[in-house]
This record gives sequence, structure tokens and C-alpha cells, in this order.
Amino acid sequence: MTQHISRKELKTDEVRETLAHGADAVLSHQRLTLYLLIAAIVVALGVFGWKTYSERQTVKASAAFNDAMKVFQARVRAPGEPTDPAEVSYVDEKNKYTDAAQKFGAVAMKYPRTRPGQLSGYYAALSLERIGKNDDARKWLQGLADSNSEDFSAMARFEFAQLEDRMGQPDDALKIYQQLMAKSSVLVPKPVVMLALAEHYSQKNPAEAAKLYSQIKTDYPDTPIAEQADQELALLPGKT
Repeated sequence: MTQHISRKELKTDEVRETLAHGADAVLSHQRLTLYLLIAAIVVALGVFGWKTYSERQTVKASAAFNDAMKVFQARVRAPGEPTDPAEVSYVDEKNKYTDAAQKFGAVAMKYPRTRPGQLSGYYAALSLERIGKNDDARKWLQGLADSNSEDFSAMARFEFAQLEDRMGQPDDALKIYQQLMAKSSVLVPKPVVMLALAEHYSQKNPAEAAKLYSQIKTDYPDTPIAEQADQELALLPGKT
């Protein structure tokens, strides 16, 4: 009898252990599912939060960029002309571009990860060029050229090349023009680079400039840039 009971109890214990293991497995699976669900919610909230934050930053950056652009595009008043409170205007162009450079620079520094912020860096450089601060302009352009934005990088490099040309660094400018021609972008298309490169050659190598102007007319006929190339070709001092 005792032996029979022991076997029965043993079997009962086995059943209990089996049920216990099964329950543990179910609970473990439920816990894992719960953890995964919580993790997914946290990630989703993080993505939503970052997207919302990014959108708000972009809106703020856009408003600040527009404010700076009003200064950049402000009219320079004639001497003695009265001011209009409803209009942004200046009596001196240097003051205008100095203010514009400061405003654009502030936007670029505060919102560097937004497109208006990046574009502000580009316009800060343009403003600084207008007042002869080419070294400061270079810094803005170099920073944008090294950015992850392919289009803005191309814009900055194109402006950098033109600046190098004006500052007497034709070899550096030529290298950048060739790189941009090899890989054009939406904001800096190949014909625009070709036109700038032709201008680069126009004084010291008019024959090469003439080839580029002619190529533009052939490759991009019936376009404004082809008309411009035709006009520039006619103005070349010599073609051989």
C-alpha cells in the first residue's frame, strides 16, 4: 500500500513539475512579449518625439532665415532719402551685408541640423564676400562643403571655387570645377559648372573657354544658359 501511494505521489509530483515548467515557460514568454512591446513603444515615442522636435526646430530656423534674408535683400536708400518704417533698408551696403552675415551666422549656429540652418551658412559666406571678408567666408563654405548634405555641399564647393578664382588661386578652383563636372548635383548642374569653368579660362586660355562655350551650345541648345554661352563666346578677346 505504501509503495503504491509513493508511486502515486511520485506521479503527482511529476505532473506538478510539468505544469510548473509549462507555467514558467508561458510566463517567461509573456514577460518577453511585454518587454518587447515596451521597447517598441519607447522607440516609437522616441522617434515621434525627435520628429516633432526636428519639425519645430525647422520651423523656427525657417522663420529666422527669412528674417535674415530680408536684410540680405534690403534696398540701399539714396542719400537723403527718408526711411520707411514698413521697409527694411540701409544707407550703406557694407552695413547691410555685415548685419546679414551676423543674422545668417546666428541661424546656422543655432540650427545646424536643419536645411534652413545649413542654407544660412551659405548665405553668411555670401554676405561676408560682399564686404571683403573672404577668409571668414571660406570657413563657412568649407564647413558646408564637408557636410553630409550632397546638394548643399556642392553649392558650397562651387562658391568656394569661384572665391578661389577671385583670390588668385586658379589651380585650386580648377580642381573643384572638374570634380563638380564629374558629379553634378540638382543645385549645381553640369552646364552651370561648365559656364563657370569657361569664365575661369577666358583670360589666360580663351581657346579652351571657346571650346566649353561651344559645347554648352551643342549639349544644351535652346536654353538660357546656351544663350549666355553664346554671348560670352562673342566677347572672348581671342579664341586661339
